[in-house]
Amino acid sequence: VQLVESGGGLVQPGGSLRLSCTTSGFTFSNYAMSWYRQAPGKERESVATISGTGSTTSYADSVKGRFTISNDNAKNTVYLQMNSLKPEDTAVYYCNTHDLWGVYWGQGTQVTVSS
Repeated sequence: VQLVESGGGLVQPGGSLRLSCTTSGFTFSNYAMSWYRQAPGKERESVATISGTGSTTSYADSVKGRFTISNDNAKNTVYLQMNSLKPEDTAVYYCNTHDLWGVYWGQGTQVTVSS
């Protein structure tokens, strides 16, 4: 299983970014995918989750109404559209999935929200 994130960067408060997580090594449509983030000095926290079919999503309260998770089964890719970004969204963002045999993480992508 491989998960590769991209799309992070530096953005001003109020700006937008779209993160991508390209996957391989498993049947993408069979598994839920999640985005997590970890800010300096803080624990890793769940941001958003989407079912394998894409029919069900859930979000942390801190990002509801601002972030949207989606997937493209044809591309084996999950996205996180982040709008109205705030300085407190600054963190390393990780893609995640799990199956019967383990929990899998990407290498992370840095998102910095600063003026």
